[in-house]
Amino acid sequence: MEEPAEVRLGRGQRLIEVTREDLELYGVEELEARVEVLEAEIARTRGFIDKKRAGRAAADALFRS
Repeated sequence: MEEPAEVRLGRGQRLIEVTREDLELYGVEELEARVEVLEAEIARTRGFIDKKRAGRAAADALFRS
């Protein structure tokens, strides 16, 4: 018997699923924990944006000369 193949999710699909989740089912403490996790993810994402911008600026400076 074959095992089912893993379903591949597209980029950002999990984020989309999280935003569609019914928050009515959660208690206040669970919602606060969720906010903490999301804020940490926002900080992580902003860090990557800064890193990519710095890399792009360095490449632009190198090739503009």
